[in-house]
Amino acid sequence: MKLIAPLAAVLVASLALSACNKPEKADPAFGAKVRAYLLEHPEVIEEAVVKLRQKQMLEQAKASASTVAKYRQQLERDPRDLVINPTGEFTVVEFFDYRCGYCKVVAPEVVKLMAENPDVRFVFKEFPIFGEVSDSAAKLALTPQGKTKGVELYKAWMSDKGLDEAALDRHLAEVGLDPAAVRKAANDPAIAEQIRDIRLLAGALGLQGTPAFVVGDYVIPGADVGSVRAALAKVKAAAMKRPGSPT
Repeated sequence: MKLIAPLAAVLVASLALSACNKPEKADPAFGAKVRAYLLEHPEVIEEAVVKLRQKQMLEQAKASASTVAKYRQQLERDPRDLVINPTGEFTVVEFFDYRCGYCKVVAPEVVKLMAENPDVRFVFKEFPIFGEVSDSAAKLALTPQGKTKGVELYKAWMSDKGLDEAALDRHLAEVGLDPAAVRKAANDPAIAEQIRDIRLLAGALGLQGTPAFVVGDYVIPGADVGSVRAALAKVKAAAMKRPGSPT
């Protein structure tokens, strides 16, 4: 990341020269130096592109602030949701499906994010969109028994690339639950109603797939934990600037 600063300085200088001089006055040697630098440090281009993508995503996510504010209670304070670290000062919400490939890829980073941020509440929104097994997993996870093993089941089911009904039961047993009892509890109509409510909420936020995250006023679609981290940093920084906040 330290290489971006000198590159930025070079590019700013280049723009300044372009603004002050006529095209025929451009210095070919200067352009050659920039090209040589980029060829010697190609990773700088990737770093800059990642930063630009995160900036653009955060700008787009911020545009949905009014919608997030409208549904804040349902997003962050629905008592039916699985919430990790419920007393945390800040909140990250994830919409996910246990059979979603991108959700599986990002799951270890989500777990890492939880460990790194003891001041953050993590709200898990079951958003099954990949068929019957996804529906079953969501319902099983939302049972009273399932919630007691929330993180363990999240890790187990997300790490299983061939997740099917048998695998759901196997993992339930592995974390110490009775699969038959959990499946019976999953038939509660209130759980189906909760999943319907989550789908309606996702639609109101314009979410078209999984995973998706909400951090403060930011809606971040896709498996981009980098943008989640950036949004969380902005939310925490803004909180520090509020009157009465510790400095």
